[in-house]
Amino acid sequence: MKKLPDPSKKYRPFAPLVFPEREWPGRVIGCAPVWCSVDLRDGNQSLPRPMTVGQKEEFFRELVAVGFKEIEVGFPAASNTEYAFVRRLIEGGLIPDDVTIQVLVQAREDLIEKTFQSLRGARRAIVHLYNSTSPAQRKIVFGLEKPEILGIAVRGTRWVKERKGMLPETDLVFQYSPESFSATEIDFSLEVCQAVMEEWGPTAAKKMILNLPGTVEMATPNVHADQIEWFIRHLPGREKAVISVHTHNDRGTGTAATELALLAGAERVEGTLFGNGERTGNLDIVVVAMNLYTQGISPGLDFSRIMETREIYERCTGMGVHERQPYAGDLVFTAFSGSHQDAIKKGFAAMEKAAEKAVAEGGDAPLWDVPYLILDPEDIGRKYQEVIRVNSQSGKGGVSYLLESECGIYLPRPLQVEFGAVANTYVDSLAREVTAAELKDLFWREYVEKRSPYELVHFHADGVGGVIGCRASLMKDGEEIRVTGQGNGPLAAFSEGLQKVGEQEFEVVFYSEHSLGAGTDASAIAYIQVKRKDGEARFGAGVDTSIELASVRALLSALNRFR
Repeated sequence: MKKLPDPSKKYRPFAPLVFPEREWPGRVIGCAPVWCSVDLRDGNQSLPRPMTVGQKEEFFRELVAVGFKEIEVGFPAASNTEYAFVRRLIEGGLIPDDVTIQVLVQAREDLIEKTFQSLRGARRAIVHLYNSTSPAQRKIVFGLEKPEILGIAVRGTRWVKERKGMLPETDLVFQYSPESFSATEIDFSLEVCQAVMEEWGPTAAKKMILNLPGTVEMATPNVHADQIEWFIRHLPGREKAVISVHTHNDRGTGTAATELALLAGAERVEGTLFGNGERTGNLDIVVVAMNLYTQGISPGLDFSRIMETREIYERCTGMGVHERQPYAGDLVFTAFSGSHQDAIKKGFAAMEKAAEKAVAEGGDAPLWDVPYLILDPEDIGRKYQEVIRVNSQSGKGGVSYLLESECGIYLPRPLQVEFGAVANTYVDSLAREVTAAELKDLFWREYVEKRSPYELVHFHADGVGGVIGCRASLMKDGEEIRVTGQGNGPLAAFSEGLQKVGEQEFEVVFYSEHSLGAGTDASAIAYIQVKRKDGEARFGAGVDTSIELASVRALLSALNRFR
C-alpha cells in the first residue's frame, strides 16, 4: 500500500504575520455583521447543474424571507441566463425597497458596460469588482507583475466610476475584492485596496466596501484574523470603507476564520446557506448566525423555520444537507447514547421546573441550560429526538441511519432519497415500526435481487493501453444473449455492449462502492445511477466478492429497475 510522501518535501508552511500588537484575542463579538448571501452567484456557479431562472427566483424569495438585506444575485455579464435573471428581478418588482442586489464583474470594460446595462431601473445596487492579486495567480495565470495587477484594479475602478451616470436613479455602492487576499502579500493587498479607494473617492458618509476573500484557506484561522486586523490598522481612510470577509472552507475552518475575522474588526460577511460553494464550500452563514444566537446576540436573520429553508435549498440546488450539519442536519438534535438521553431528559425537566417557578414568582424565564443541547430545537422549528425509529412517519435519515448502524450499508445521499420513498410506501402499508433487518430485506428485493429482464451469467474484461474489452453472457427474458464492447474501463465497455444489443441509450452518472463486512471473504456492494436520454434516472445495487462484478450487477440492477 502506497504511503503518503514526506509533506515537507512537497508543501511549505504558510508564513504567519509578525504582529505582536494584535488585539482580537481579547475581544468578544457584540453584534451581528452585515450579511450578504452569495448563494445565487458563488453558490450557483459551483453546482453540477446551475439553477434555472425560476429556481433562482424561488431561492431569492427565500433569502428575502430569511432577512438578507444584501444578496449577490449573479454575474450578469457572464451569460444570458445571469443577465435575464437580474432583469427579471428589477422589471418584475421582486426586490423589496430595503434589499440591495449585488452583481459581480471582472475588471474588463466590456463586462462592466454590460453589468451596468443589467442594473437599469434598480433602486439599490452594489457593483462588485474583482481581480486576482496572489503570487500564484500573478505568475501562473496572468504572467504579470505587481504594478500591472494594481493597474488592472485601478482601471477597472475607473471604468465603473465613469458609468455611474448610466444609473441616475440607483443608490449605487462600489465593492472591490482583491481575489485570493488570503494568499496575497498583506502589504500588496493594502497597496492595491488603497489605490482603488483613491480612484473611487469614498467618504465617511458614502462608504465603499473592501471585501477581503479567503478565496482558498491557506492557514489556521488565527492567521486569517491577524491578516484582517493588520489590514484594518494600516488602511488609510479606514472610516471610508466597510470591511467585508468571504471565507471558504478548504481546511474545514471557514466558520472559525469568519468568527475570528469579526473579532479582528470585520463588519460584513459573505457566505451561503449550508456552505454551498466551490471545492469544500463557502462559509455557512446559517452556522455563524445561529452561533451568535446561542450567545444571546440577535443575528438579524430568521431561521425559525430552518427545515423549510433547507427544503427550498435542496430542491433548488440539487444539493443535500449532511445529517450532522450544525442546526439543520437530520440528526443534530437526536441522542442515541443512553447517558446523553438521560442527561437531556433531566435538563428538560429542570428547565420546566425553573419556568414554573419563574411564572409563580413573576420573574424572567430561565436561561437555556440543557446538557448536550446548545440551542432549544423549538427555536428553529425542530424537536429533540432520543432515538431513530422507522415507521410510516420516518424520513430518509432514519432509514439510512438504521441501514448504516445495524447492517453496514452506507447508501449515498441521492440513493437515500430514492430508497427513502420506497421504504416509506412499504412501511406505510404495514402500519407499524420496522426493524433494520426488514429494511435490508426490502433493499435487497428492490435493488440487489432485481434480475429481470437481465440476469448475469458470465462476465470477463481485459485490455491494454487504456482500452478495455468485455465479453459477457446474460439471460434476458429467458433467452441467452452475448454482449461484447469496448471502453476505458470494464463498466464503460459493458455499457457500450448493452447498447449494441438494443438497450436504450444511457449513461452512468453516479458510482460508489464499499465493503460489506471484513476479511478476505468480505463482499463488496456497488451503487450505480443510470440516466437515459429522456432524463429518467434509476439507481441499482450489486453485491459480489469481486468489486468489478458488483459494479456490473449494479448496472444491470439499475436497468432492470426501469422495468
